[in-house]
Amino acid sequence: MKTKILKAAEVIKKSRNLIALTGAGISVESGIPDFRSAGGLWDKYDPAVYATIEAFNKMPGKVWEMIFDMIDLTAKADPNPGHRAMAELEAMGLLKSIITQNIDNLHQKGGSKNVIEYHGNSSRLVCLRCGSDFGIEEYRIFEREIPNCKNCQRILKPSVIFFGEMIPQKALFESQFLADSADAVLVVGTSAIVYPAAGIPETAKENGAVIIEVNIEETVLSGGVTDIFIQGSSGIILPDLLEAVKSL
Repeated sequence: MKTKILKAAEVIKKSRNLIALTGAGISVESGIPDFRSAGGLWDKYDPAVYATIEAFNKMPGKVWEMIFDMIDLTAKADPNPGHRAMAELEAMGLLKSIITQNIDNLHQKGGSKNVIEYHGNSSRLVCLRCGSDFGIEEYRIFEREIPNCKNCQRILKPSVIFFGEMIPQKALFESQFLADSADAVLVVGTSAIVYPAAGIPETAKENGAVIIEVNIEETVLSGGVTDIFIQGSSGIILPDLLEAVKSL
């Protein structure tokens, strides 16, 4: 383990275009279970019923039953040492950008500045009619009051990507550019099975990047795409990796 951490630290220290791809696993230690795992949000709410854009457009009041629980999970969570370690790597000028599949805003809360969100952010609300954008703090969300747009009165939707919606073009374009130019990728807490995000390490690898993976268990990347696999909790491994980088 120590040998792998040191090897990864050497790659990070020498890199000029290090990026990161993160998934639900990095936030588990902040108390947010993977939505797909046992005890996750999809255990309580069938995503085919509650998490499609068609369902929201037809019955927003019903879908907000699920949204209230989702925001309760994400808004009350705090960043863990893994998030903070990544923010410090960015502050050191080593980590250029984080591409995240998470909607919990924890990278930003932890101090990261350059975060590309594939699936949106649960701390914002948007109006599908007039395009207005609001922070959840502007509404009585935690009192479970369904929010209406202050400009056109339509029921607001959280700024997260529902099934049936497209990933923002800006996020796709920026992540593709980063993957093409990366010389190292830090993959943390993702199973790497959901595309197009899962294609980022593969694209970077094809362009000569070194892939460093930190996960509790092996993934589809581990057997071939990953160069350095470090098994364990990101809340422990990432701070250790940060300290190793500092020691070089």
